[in-house]
Amino acid sequence: MASSHNSSYELYCVNPLKPEIIFVPLLDTKLDSMLPPNIRSSFCKNNNGLDMHYLEAGYENPNNPLIVLLHGFPELAFSWRHVILPLAKSGYHVVAPDQRGFGKTTGWDNTYTSDLSSFHHINLVRDVLGLVSSLGYKSVECIVGHDSGSAVAGWSALIRPDIFKSVVMMSAPYTGVQEILFDTVNNDNQIVIDNNIKSHTVSIDDELSSLVRPRKHYHEYYRTAQANSDIMDSPYGLEAFIRGYYHYKSADWSLNSPFPLKSFTASELEKMPTYYIMDLHDNMADTVAKEMPTDAESMNCEWLTDKEIEVYSEEYGRTGFQGGLNWYRASVDPGNQRSLELFSGVRIKIPSLFVAGKQDWGPQQKPGSLLRMRNDVSPTMKDMIFIDNAGHWVQQEQPEKVTSAILEFISINVTD
Repeated sequence: MASSHNSSYELYCVNPLKPEIIFVPLLDTKLDSMLPPNIRSSFCKNNNGLDMHYLEAGYENPNNPLIVLLHGFPELAFSWRHVILPLAKSGYHVVAPDQRGFGKTTGWDNTYTSDLSSFHHINLVRDVLGLVSSLGYKSVECIVGHDSGSAVAGWSALIRPDIFKSVVMMSAPYTGVQEILFDTVNNDNQIVIDNNIKSHTVSIDDELSSLVRPRKHYHEYYRTAQANSDIMDSPYGLEAFIRGYYHYKSADWSLNSPFPLKSFTASELEKMPTYYIMDLHDNMADTVAKEMPTDAESMNCEWLTDKEIEVYSEEYGRTGFQGGLNWYRASVDPGNQRSLELFSGVRIKIPSLFVAGKQDWGPQQKPGSLLRMRNDVSPTMKDMIFIDNAGHWVQQEQPEKVTSAILEFISINVTD
């Protein structure tokens, strides 16, 4: 049914519920050459307008329960390369897609579009549901999301607990939707939104720009029209940017020692590194260039080799970053906010877990979000695990520990 090694063919599922399968010869890409044996590169029409590319293992046994892995920014399905096989060897069909806006998946708007509806959170959940359905599954043992993929995993768990049996959110706490104002007819006092858990950053940049060292929030920068070209046209080169960005946010950068911030205010936010709170007049390529690893550090980076960097640079060199950057824009789009209000007050009821690197600022960048996630949005959360010697790219920096955490969580909390 399938090719014995990923270097020969990509599987194209026209209708996976029927036996017709088309094999398409693979292009000669860096991705193909870097995939471990038994990880297959496949495409499938996902029922939501995408020809979705995904990596998979454990597909040989049709009775294997499904695990779905969702990457963040600027990542790819390839970011799960060290986790896919170990999970599959434990008896699961493991699928890691290139999400809308990324990698080899096609059918998405690659412009700085004014219509962000296809990048709204509910539509990103539809993308995942469409993939699951196309693969012939009616349930998912566990959905795992990292970084911006954590939000998609969280929304998937909240909206469709009948399909997703458990959820693991990584690096970025999932905080749900702001509560709809309550009892306003009888009470003139408006609910005051806790300054510690603001859902977005639109109002903070004026305060940041007025600091003694003027700054700006990276979310707001990533929403600008020039962010993509700043990176793509950087004089430093794409491979250097990717190497530097991954280094700067990892445990390899020795100054990544996060701690809880007291409030979502400029005086607190400026304590974070410049990959989150940028210098006012720098773009992200400039920001990264100031913290590049030495040649020795790059050479000794076992979790991200030069050959693996080439996979990222080839894919982003072809697509650019605008698809992923549109996620930042869509997250604060009024249409996205209105559609999510439908789920105000709804909580995640399935077993949930949070995993992050101990040296990752991601869980701390929105003060109060960890407590909101655990105590309010996902009160069934079993644990929050912080893995030492890992920064933001925890599943790449410490894949063995991440795999163990996922498997232990599923074995204890998920039953037929």
